[in-house]
Amino acid sequence: MPITIADVAARAGVSKTTVSRVLNGRGELDAATEARVRRVIEELGYVPSARAVSLARGRTGVIGMLVPSLTWPWIGQVLQGAVDTVESAKHGLMLFTCNQGDGSMRQFASQVDARAFDGLLVIEPEGTLDYIENALDYITELHSTGLPVVLIDDRESRPQFPSVATTNRAGGRQAAAHLLELGRRRPLVVSGTPGFGCVTERTEGFFEVFAEAGHPLPAQALLAGAFTLESGRAAVARAVADGVEFDAVFAHNDLSAAGAMQALREAGRAVPQEVAVVGFDDVDLAALTTPPLTTVRQPLREMGVLAARMLLARLAGEPFPTEPVVIPTDFVVRGSTAPQA
Repeated sequence: MPITIADVAARAGVSKTTVSRVLNGRGELDAATEARVRRVIEELGYVPSARAVSLARGRTGVIGMLVPSLTWPWIGQVLQGAVDTVESAKHGLMLFTCNQGDGSMRQFASQVDARAFDGLLVIEPEGTLDYIENALDYITELHSTGLPVVLIDDRESRPQFPSVATTNRAGGRQAAAHLLELGRRRPLVVSGTPGFGCVTERTEGFFEVFAEAGHPLPAQALLAGAFTLESGRAAVARAVADGVEFDAVFAHNDLSAAGAMQALREAGRAVPQEVAVVGFDDVDLAALTTPPLTTVRQPLREMGVLAARMLLARLAGEPFPTEPVVIPTDFVVRGSTAPQA
């Protein structure tokens, strides 16, 4: 049978707490006691687990991460950035999702009660926790009572949390400026799910640029979407069926942009010759559509990296930044946009 900390304590004639203090190197024992414990450890060949040492020091060496769903196309990139950073720092990562609503949060709370992790990363685009009863209040309470929490994405409405975000409004402006430069004056905008802060910001940024250029867009240019391929396809198919005249589509994510391109193909509308299409995110799908998709690139992996670094720094004793950390978007031009024919 493996040697345990209880075996060491019994042989040395001390408590398990005393053995833990020796392993922890706290220096709170007299030299003779410490020497006796270390001698017994060597005689028995006791090898403490990394987890046992971490717990003796009041830390688990584990970071928790709460995400809305693993099915969101950009979650993987954020998650990979966080995982790479956490593992490089010799920590583990414990992943939780909100797929089961309140049931998921109860399971998450049980791990909090067990002190299973030292800090928490939360991917919470505005609204994704609001439908779970008291979920955001619970996370707010955890943060206020000492658990370090870093939020990723829409943060304007959560000023009490350290956060990492990107420039959604500027991304909308980049898309609009690109289409105007190509001579496109009649775009449609396929929005994301209503209620998300990024949806408001991307819409406002896009409409602002057209208004500033002297081409204000009518309210009818904004089509309701839901960040899915089918919502993009359905929105553009309805516009075609209703006889709406348009020469471009700006979709709030790459999935709905791909759906828009599908609807255009079904309607016999050539991309980009007749209709230019721009997406948002730059997930892997964007380079694989036909033609490849022009899109606003979110710094998804970088957001995960920076959030994890921020949390690890806090665990090492550094203060959190007093302002949200914002990483700008880029613009990636591919084959789905071209000058007006």
